[in-house]
Amino acid sequence: MVELDQIKQELQTYEEPLREVKASLSLDHKKQRVEELEREMEAPDFWDDAERAQKMTIELKSYKDVIETVEGLEQQYADLFELIDMAYEENDPALVPDIQSEYDTFKTTLEDLRINTLLSGEYDKNNAILRLNAGAGGTESCDWAGMLYRMYSRYAEKKGFSVDVLDLLDGDEAGIKSVTFQVNGLNAYGYLKSEKGVHRLVRISPFNAQGKRQTSFVSLDVMPDIEEDLDVEINDDDLRIDTYRSSGAGGQHINKTSSAIRITHLPTGIVVQCQNERSQFQNKDKAMQMLKAKLYLLKQEENAEKLSDIRGDVKEIGWGNQIRSYVMQPYTLVKDHRTNVEVAQVDAVLDGYLDPFINGYLKWISS
Repeated sequence: MVELDQIKQELQTYEEPLREVKASLSLDHKKQRVEELEREMEAPDFWDDAERAQKMTIELKSYKDVIETVEGLEQQYADLFELIDMAYEENDPALVPDIQSEYDTFKTTLEDLRINTLLSGEYDKNNAILRLNAGAGGTESCDWAGMLYRMYSRYAEKKGFSVDVLDLLDGDEAGIKSVTFQVNGLNAYGYLKSEKGVHRLVRISPFNAQGKRQTSFVSLDVMPDIEEDLDVEINDDDLRIDTYRSSGAGGQHINKTSSAIRITHLPTGIVVQCQNERSQFQNKDKAMQMLKAKLYLLKQEENAEKLSDIRGDVKEIGWGNQIRSYVMQPYTLVKDHRTNVEVAQVDAVLDGYLDPFINGYLKWISS
């Protein structure tokens, strides 16, 4: 059976990649950490600090998932050889489709694990803070920003992440002028850092009475949610702090008093905003945390540029330097201009199917 011969030959080539992935994931360390976490969770006062307890619970689940996946892959690898031998012995072609399906699942799972090993940045494991800003183009651009916010919310949902809106400004007629939101989950920043840049939409605008094709731009900034106190010096004289009344579709999670905070760092022009916390003090604290993270990342990028360790097309975020185009007319295609990854199913991408682009980016920057 030719198909079985081919599957067996290909399967043998995965022995070394499987071993390398297992080694890079440090399973022994993860198993040790699982034991430590389970001991701590047995303490009667474990849930007294709910925030800490939740983080440890997420960490425990993530480590258990990785261990279970790797051990399951090893078992699947061995089972595939047994199934192939059985098919040979019984000379039963009917077993081939099932073996092919099992083999395809094995390859996909191994590839997902390999991508996981690329998340080795200092803050890759952290939550991510994203800010979408509509560009020139009025209602059309605001609608595009709203579509992107939905896309990332759906992606987060598919990954088992949660989303908290930190600041939101509705468009005058439709969509969103700007929104800052936090995606919470292990490796959220590691995955979503690939999305930083300008996103371009080409479509027949529903807001154009003449039905003309229109191009819209929205910029996305991404930073890690860094909770520890960063060694970033900020002079109070360099800050302009404004308070304003919270607005947007936040429901009970958006405070309607004048407690929202906007901080402008005058030397760099960086602006951060927060309105979802319960008090002006909490909003200011969160905004300062975001500002420190942005200044820290800016300094890292500047240092990397001096050492020529960062690709120009990774750091260029300006208008006209779009990282990805979403074309809905006259054909359908989403293309990443850095990695050349393409997906024809635009609707699927806008519904959160971002894995091909994120995985492609992680492979690209590691090459």
